[in-house]
Amino acid sequence: MIKPGLIFLILALVFPITLSRSYPIDGYGYTNIKRLKYLQLVQSGEIQGKAPIPGATKSIQDIRLNLMGRQGDGLAVLPDPDPAFQKAINGLFPNLNENYSISVLDITPGRPFRLAQRKEMAGYQPGSVGKLAVVAGFFTELAKIYPGSFEARQDLLCTKIVRGGSWAMTDSHTVPFFDLKTQKLTKRTVKPPDEFLLYEWLDHMLSVSNNGAASVCWREAILMRVFGARYPDLQEAEAEAWFKQTPKSELADIANAVVHEPLRQLGITEAEWRLGQLFTRGGTAYIPPKGGSIGTPNGLMKFLVAMERGKIIDPESSLEIKRLLYMTDRRIRYANAPALKKAAVYFKSGSLYKCAKEEGYTCEKYKGNVDNFMNSIAIVEHPDGLTYLVALMSNVRKKNSNQDHMALASSIDKILHKEL
Repeated sequence: MIKPGLIFLILALVFPITLSRSYPIDGYGYTNIKRLKYLQLVQSGEIQGKAPIPGATKSIQDIRLNLMGRQGDGLAVLPDPDPAFQKAINGLFPNLNENYSISVLDITPGRPFRLAQRKEMAGYQPGSVGKLAVVAGFFTELAKIYPGSFEARQDLLCTKIVRGGSWAMTDSHTVPFFDLKTQKLTKRTVKPPDEFLLYEWLDHMLSVSNNGAASVCWREAILMRVFGARYPDLQEAEAEAWFKQTPKSELADIANAVVHEPLRQLGITEAEWRLGQLFTRGGTAYIPPKGGSIGTPNGLMKFLVAMERGKIIDPESSLEIKRLLYMTDRRIRYANAPALKKAAVYFKSGSLYKCAKEEGYTCEKYKGNVDNFMNSIAIVEHPDGLTYLVALMSNVRKKNSNQDHMALASSIDKILHKEL
């Protein structure tokens, strides 16, 4: 296995290749994520592939945190809304359903920070955006095992393989399987016997939003907390025995603490963001739900600012989470706006819909008549320097809000570009 310490020996080229949905396209030597090796072969011409859009070609070495040090000290708390910016953002909503909430923060270098918000404290079911809390908890527990060495943390991510088991059941999102010997790529849903590196489970959780991977990552974060220094050598049988022997109420308390404590340390309150249950039935069979889930644009914006300031554990962890959110191929919803084609976008989307019988209504995907949540967070970095953060949440029943999200993205981008 390639070790992270060798990164500067192997990342000499930028590989402008395709099919990756997150993580920089030249990241195989840094992570051992086999999907990225496939992309490397696409770049070399050994496997055919479609060229990525311009905003998807950043190298791993080009991704940086925007608010480090004194530059970000002014955002220890969110600023008051800028009147002119707020007026412009308000002007986008009169023709939209009232069940939209948003927070937009302009952090473009060389000009003052500007915030605009609308119903920023309204609570929504976060859906897959909640996986950001899992990744923060995961990196928090990893740092406790190796407090003095980020390289040691990455070495574990690159080398430790874990099986999904029933925790990964079930999810319709497919994940990539690349055979290094046959150089064949296949995609399918996860099955209990499937094994991946920790880095690959993180990638599956964020890149294709696989719910099974999210439950596995949450499980591993719990095990890191419980077994501490013993975790790197922990075997599945001992871990399973512990889960079965521990009272479910205690498991729920630990699971909540793992994902909530990092958020509270960032100043994100329980009312702004909490995560109450694992993402699969296989996971909730072990750990029962507790406390419910909720997200707000204000809480999500606090998370993005903290990440850009290097405050999610430490700068190295914050940067690694940002890399995992980099969109390098297929963009959806907010991130799919044509206006963002040349921009680098760091993105996570989530949705959840629920239907009930209603005369004249037929349940369809993303068109729930009871609940119809669609949420997105995005960091947008344009080549001209325009840089801003967005947290958008909606619950517009009976309508797929995808087009509205993309239209808002284009309109917000246009407003911000007028100031350059």
